[in-house]
Amino acid sequence: MKKIVAFAGSTSSTSINKKLVTFTAESLEKTAFDIIDLRDFSVPIFSEDEEKENGFPSDMTKLSKMFDNYDGFLVALAEHNGSYAAAFKNIFDWCSRINNKIFREKPVLLMATSPGQMGGKFVLAAAEQRFPRHAAKELLTFSLPNFSDNFKEGKIVNEEYLTLLTQQIEQFENLVNN
Repeated sequence: MKKIVAFAGSTSSTSINKKLVTFTAESLEKTAFDIIDLRDFSVPIFSEDEEKENGFPSDMTKLSKMFDNYDGFLVALAEHNGSYAAAFKNIFDWCSRINNKIFREKPVLLMATSPGQMGGKFVLAAAEQRFPRHAAKELLTFSLPNFSDNFKEGKIVNEEYLTLLTQQIEQFENLVNN
């Protein structure tokens, strides 16, 4: 059975994107998964000076090697001020220095949610531009606006959004498993 890695681009212990990515991973029918938490990876702020003086942080080398073992990526990005959360961006920068093909020519289901009406659309747009440059072979997207209205008790309760996500999951699993 093929296996994907799922994570939220946030280090918040109460991340709504972690809730969304967990729900989505648990909805997979034909694919095994691991959910990782970016809080488990300790990393200094990226700079060329830091890299030159100390090399790659061991947790970033470990994370990059982990990515070699998966057949796809399920990522839910938090949006901070219209862009990536700082913690995700920092990890993304380090990983791209270790292996620029972060997504290993594998499918990516990219998602975002937010408390408001935009559903993280700005961070999704930024990632849709960037991720293919880092070897996201197939990139599918999903946005869930108004999180507290549309997600309750660990699941999406709005039928329209649930149907849209289910369609994306099915397409993602087909890409991963073929």
